[in-house]
Amino acid sequence: MLIARYPNQHLEHNKKMLILHTYWLSLATYRVRIALNLKGIAFEERAHDLSKGAHNSPEFRKLNPAAAVPALEGGTRQPLTQSLAILEWLEESYPTPPLLPPDAESRAKVRSFFLLNAADTHPLAVPRVQAKLAKQFGLDEAAQRAWAAHWYHVGLTAYESQIAPGATRCHGEVLSIADLALASHLIGAVRFGVDLTEFPNTAAVGECLFAIPEFAAAHPRLQLGAPGIESKAV
Repeated sequence: MLIARYPNQHLEHNKKMLILHTYWLSLATYRVRIALNLKGIAFEERAHDLSKGAHNSPEFRKLNPAAAVPALEGGTRQPLTQSLAILEWLEESYPTPPLLPPDAESRAKVRSFFLLNAADTHPLAVPRVQAKLAKQFGLDEAAQRAWAAHWYHVGLTAYESQIAPGATRCHGEVLSIADLALASHLIGAVRFGVDLTEFPNTAAVGECLFAIPEFAAAHPRLQLGAPGIESKAV
């Protein structure tokens, strides 16, 4: 199912409508969706039901051989995959508003914040990892949740040590890709039952982020295929 989001003047940039391939529960896709919203980029969304194996079809593997979302079509010769790569391309192609700071040190810092979630935590808790834990090691659902909760807790500990009291953003006072990653990290942590009271500075930044309309509209629970959201996921 296709749905148009946030059309504006940026549509002329690529002449073709961007298509974001998604699964409602995907936190990597959530990060990209926020950036598209913040930059006011016109896009359509195509939902794939990963819970039913849609990503394993030959058609989907042509789109992304890694059989994962997100994938972004329409702006490049080949579909773009991996949330960080997509965000970097969006930043270079649609620089306003910027989601990377102007100086090299700060850019490295926000990328570090981003990878704390996208590289160190999220990959350890995705469905294919949980399925492997169940199949090869016999972990039941409770044990799988405990595994995921552990890694989200580790990530939150690292975030908390670097976020200043009273902060509203991960780094400085301007939104960056670090904030996209933190928002997705917090959603994952809550999903797996991590108590956020241990991380007051991080949780406070999260409250500020989730109050931003572009973050709120991108939330997984509001997307195609989510419980209570009528759609025809392909």
